[in-house]
Amino acid sequence: MNTIKAIVIDDEPLALRVINSHAEKIPFLEIVLSTTKVLDALSFMQTNEVDVIFLDIQMPELTGLQFMKALNGRTKIIITTAYQEYALDSYEYDVIDYLLKPISIERMLRALHKAIIQIKAEKYFLSYDDVLNPDYKSGFVVDYIFVKTEYKLQKIFYDDILYLEGGKDYVTIFTKSENILSLAGLSKIQQSLPSPQFLRVHKSYVVALNKINTVERQRIFIGEIVIPISDSYKDDFSKNINKI
Repeated sequence: MNTIKAIVIDDEPLALRVINSHAEKIPFLEIVLSTTKVLDALSFMQTNEVDVIFLDIQMPELTGLQFMKALNGRTKIIITTAYQEYALDSYEYDVIDYLLKPISIERMLRALHKAIIQIKAEKYFLSYDDVLNPDYKSGFVVDYIFVKTEYKLQKIFYDDILYLEGGKDYVTIFTKSENILSLAGLSKIQQSLPSPQFLRVHKSYVVALNKINTVERQRIFIGEIVIPISDSYKDDFSKNINKI
């Protein structure tokens, strides 16, 4: 990610000037729209994509909370306001950060770094192929995924995962220390995990091969947990069991 494209929305021209002035000093930030008219910003978003929106809460045409509701999670939000009491309400919309006016450039940079981390985290989760690309990795080894839970993205290291169990509308990821419920599908998460380290053995199960203790009669034992191997996956399992 070379440039963060952002919108600034605030009904106070002075507040816009402060954020725009800070933005001029941040080389990776591009302000593509700066406006006092929240409805103009909403119209702009109908045909344009941005990474981050700096959004005031109290505005006459449409409040920041109403704007976020209309946007329905399409982009990352950084709240800018003079009123601390709105913090809890805004976090229900999974905002990146909450900046109290007057906003310093240091505080604005911290919020942008949070946004970058989350944007990259979602990219890792959505495309493991990108993570494997040496040009994309820039020399570091990715040994974790981020999975989407109800209110956040949660980082999970590969080595902590024992197995995954798919339900009707969710997946439970069983780790060494906790069980994590994700709203993503089992196949989607499996695509983000390295193969053959993680292998589908049943329509409802993906297992970490290096966590298996024993295999007996199409049953996998991980500690005291017994996981079935279905007929449709047994040949692939047998082929890959010794590759780890």
